[in-house]
Amino acid sequence: MGAVEEPMDDKAKRMRDLLSSFYSPDPSISNTSSKHASLDDINSTSFDPDHYMNILAHKSNLEGLLQRHVEMAAEIKNLDTDLQMLVYENYNKFISATDTIKRMKSNISGMETNMEQLLEKIMSVQSRSDSVNTSLFDKREHIEKLHLTCNLLRKVQFIYDLPDRLDKCIKSEAYADAVRFYIGAMPIFKAYGDSSFRDCKQASEEAIAIIVKNLQGKLFSDSESIQVRADAAVLLKQLDFPVNNLKAKLFEKLEQSITDVQLNPKEMNTASGDRSAHEAAIHEFVEAVRAFRVIFPDSEEQLVKLAQDLVTKNFIITEEYVKTRICPEDLLGVLRVIWNDVLLIDEVLQEAALSNHSLETAKVVVMSFVRSAFSHLLQDISDSLLQILKKDGAEQCSLDVVLDASTKAVLQGGMNVLLDFRKILDDDSGILVRLRELIIDWVQEGLQDFFRQLEEQFRLFSGRNNSSIQVHGLAEGAQGDKAFAGLVLVLAQLSAFIEQTEIAASFSGGGVRGYESGPAFVPGEICRKFRSAGEKFLHLYINLRTQRVSLLLKKRFTTPNWVKHKEPREVHMFVDLFLQELEVIVNEVKQILPQGRRKHHRTDSNGSTASSRSNPLREEKLGRSNTQRARSQLLETHLAKLFKQKVEIFTKVEYTQESVVTTVVKLCLKSLQEFVRLQTFNRSGFQQIQLDIQFLRIPLREIVEDEAAIDFLLDEVIVATAERCLDPIPLEPPILDKLIRAKLAKTEEQNTISS
Repeated sequence: MGAVEEPMDDKAKRMRDLLSSFYSPDPSISNTSSKHASLDDINSTSFDPDHYMNILAHKSNLEGLLQRHVEMAAEIKNLDTDLQMLVYENYNKFISATDTIKRMKSNISGMETNMEQLLEKIMSVQSRSDSVNTSLFDKREHIEKLHLTCNLLRKVQFIYDLPDRLDKCIKSEAYADAVRFYIGAMPIFKAYGDSSFRDCKQASEEAIAIIVKNLQGKLFSDSESIQVRADAAVLLKQLDFPVNNLKAKLFEKLEQSITDVQLNPKEMNTASGDRSAHEAAIHEFVEAVRAFRVIFPDSEEQLVKLAQDLVTKNFIITEEYVKTRICPEDLLGVLRVIWNDVLLIDEVLQEAALSNHSLETAKVVVMSFVRSAFSHLLQDISDSLLQILKKDGAEQCSLDVVLDASTKAVLQGGMNVLLDFRKILDDDSGILVRLRELIIDWVQEGLQDFFRQLEEQFRLFSGRNNSSIQVHGLAEGAQGDKAFAGLVLVLAQLSAFIEQTEIAASFSGGGVRGYESGPAFVPGEICRKFRSAGEKFLHLYINLRTQRVSLLLKKRFTTPNWVKHKEPREVHMFVDLFLQELEVIVNEVKQILPQGRRKHHRTDSNGSTASSRSNPLREEKLGRSNTQRARSQLLETHLAKLFKQKVEIFTKVEYTQESVVTTVVKLCLKSLQEFVRLQTFNRSGFQQIQLDIQFLRIPLREIVEDEAAIDFLLDEVIVATAERCLDPIPLEPPILDKLIRAKLAKTEEQNTISS
């Protein structure tokens, strides 16, 4: 609905009427509204003062009359002010107009005299021109007759010279000039060929017959180019030679010429690549199409199909080319060549609509390039990770080098891929400008698939019997197990890097993809997946390392006969093997994981970490008889646990060196405790376990962050051994210290010799 006009007040209406009456050139126009006004309308020309006063006195009291008086006085004053302002504002314009009129009068005053003089001169020139035309009239007519005679003689001479001209054209193979000369002489031959110019006509026809024969030879010659054959067909058609029966053969030749126009992207993008040959071939093809349309106007449908097939084949060749590792400049160069070809063909064959046709096929090529780029990026990351598992005599890379290469491949490689896509988006080629929004969607879709495939690849690498790892010919056996655990640790830290640095979020952008076209690019979901995968890989690494150590512990406790164990003389060799395995783990996590902070330091005042069997009361009880100890053992254990402060053993694993090492040690000690519970020990066996555990306390405290939990687990191993012992009498502290010092001295001596 239109806007409703707001009603104007009386003052505005009056001002409009006054201005209209002042500026209107026709007074009748300004009075049209006043004709319909009533007698009491003070602004109309038919206003009656007496009638107005009678109405006002009848409707208003004295106070109202006084109020109306004040209002009218104010309106009169305002009107006077407005009129003065109108006069003042237009005063300068009136003065300027007056000055202009005066200048015009002064300038026009001498114009009549000048016009009279000009008219006299024009009349003089006209009279002289008439006298010249009259004197030269006879000569002009004679010259025109001579000129017509000369032109006629030239035509006659041309007809007589035509046979010789045609012979010269035959010798120089200038068949186009010969056909043009002969067609120009045809009207004269038709009119006078049987009389005056009979001999010239016969000689010319004989020459034309030779020309037709030569043109037919060129038309069917395989050695001639398609352009030469097309020109020959055009000349034959101009000579009224029946060429329609040659259409199929000519079109077959045109189809065969497509092979010369097809692209060879590899040669075009080499340093010595020359595109001039392709440009010459496409220009020749375009000219052949133009000539073919002239010769065979009804061949439009066949030519359209031929042109579309040519463009489609070039795009198919390009699609195979982009599946290899190419830079965006190579792709842009090929697309520019194809687009230029399309524009050239469109000039002579608009019905083919190659612009739209090439747009559809170009979508496949660009999409294939996007997928190929992400595929190569995924392959680079996988290759950098698999350096850990390489065999065939090659030295394995350290974990920190592999992690650095992998993170660089993810971050820098991803950025390089996106920069390549940006070069494609910034290109001003017509075909890429029309695909710009779709390319953004394809890149986002490719990113989504890339991170999904990367996460799947990580999970695939973390499998033990991995067919892809076997295919790559990687290390096997014990060395392979060690390298595999390192690979899992690298995968865990790399997943954490992707999640914590929010790489996926940095790759997000806008597009036009609708929800019906597939899932949108969600960086948060990708970060969540890699966080979950990283935690899984970290736990898998811990499990792998723990299982390896558990095999060592199992062999230690299942091999000897603990009931017949001899008195301990030194720390058992399995302790050295156990510490060596832990040293390997420590070295691996130091290469990959950051350092954390230590916590739960054990103090002498904190009795919460003391075992129920390591307090003075327990040592006193150990001196009792075996019978009494057996009866009170279970009760003492449970009573001691009731009064102990609870120690949290297994906590959440963090991405730090201390957290991973501590978790591995905890799991190994729990495994040790379970193996102990499956055996029965004599006094010597119990004392051997006591010696080994006591020796482990110092080196384990140096590499873990939760010393209280480790001490608790070590105490629990001793308690479990005592529960399974037939005569749980521990070693005396002096003897225990002596054996430990001897082991430390022996270890230090071995380290000195090896260094």
